[in-house]
Amino acid sequence: MPRLLGVDIPSDRPTEIALTYLFGVGSKTARELCHKAGIDPHVHSRELNEDEVARLAALLDKDYVVEGQLRRQTSQNISRLRDIACYRGIRHRRGLPVRGQRTKTNARTRKGPKKTVAGKKGVKDLR
Repeated sequence: MPRLLGVDIPSDRPTEIALTYLFGVGSKTARELCHKAGIDPHVHSRELNEDEVARLAALLDKDYVVEGQLRRQTSQNISRLRDIACYRGIRHRRGLPVRGQRTKTNARTRKGPKKTVAGKKGVKDLR
């Protein structure tokens, strides 16, 4: 099982697919990496030798922001928005949808499970 940037990439998948297990590497970036490193994207990652893995690691370090560095950069961006108290930062702070989605219904992923609030009982006419 090859190891890139502290992540074990699966050995039973083609290199093009296995590289997408890295945070920040999608299918397009994985194809670019294989092309730049001179690796056949359809070869399984277990068949890569040490030299090819080292070339991939060097390319990732030099040209791309991935894994821990990308996670850190993302969290710093969110904390900056929270600190300056802009609209997006306030939405992050309150745990509500940030990008303009409706919240009256369909915001359960961000808001969490329903919290039922006790409502008024039906007023019965006593005649």
